Amino acid sequence: MVSRTVLVARLDNAGDVLLQGPLVRAVAAGADRVVLLAGPAGAEAAALLPGVDEVWTWRCPWILGNPPPVDADDLAELTDRVRALAPDEAVVSTSFHQSPLPLALLLRTAGVPRISAISVDYPGSLLDVRHRVADDLPEPERALSLARAAGFDLPEGTTAASRSGGRSRRRSTGRGP
Repeated sequence: MVSRTVLVARLDNAGDVLLQGPLVRAVAAGADRVVLLAGPAGAEAAALLPGVDEVWTWRCPWILGNPPPVDADDLAELTDRVRALAPDEAVVSTSFHQSPLPLALLLRTAGVPRISAISVDYPGSLLDVRHRVADDLPEPERALSLARAAGFDLPEGTTAASRSGGRSRRRSTGRGP
């Protein structure tokens, strides 16, 4: 049996990460392993989401409110780590005012074969699934619509608002670059 690993990224604060619950549950229902890439402010929240097997923490220079400078070594370290993970695909979740394209470029460079995200900008070959939604869509619904566009859905009998239904299989919280 082939194991399917999906990298889910949400790089901002704890509240935004928690609102990814429906997306993560949907991805976990269709994947064998879910690794969630989170920013420092969202990593603890990411570890609380059912279906997350591992949490990676990374200070993203284009998402954080007080961003670190762009550092080539830091980008290379994350790229190498993603390459070593060799996920089958990635789902990049962002707020309506954020672009998924810089991370999509890094993921594509790391060899991720399938990348899905919501983007108003033309992604060229950076995204395999370019999903579009209305700007006023509530965040949990926005996230779940992305999961569905990527081919994932909640398990039968589970709603986006339900607190149960996801499996809890967390093994460790890892610190990334």
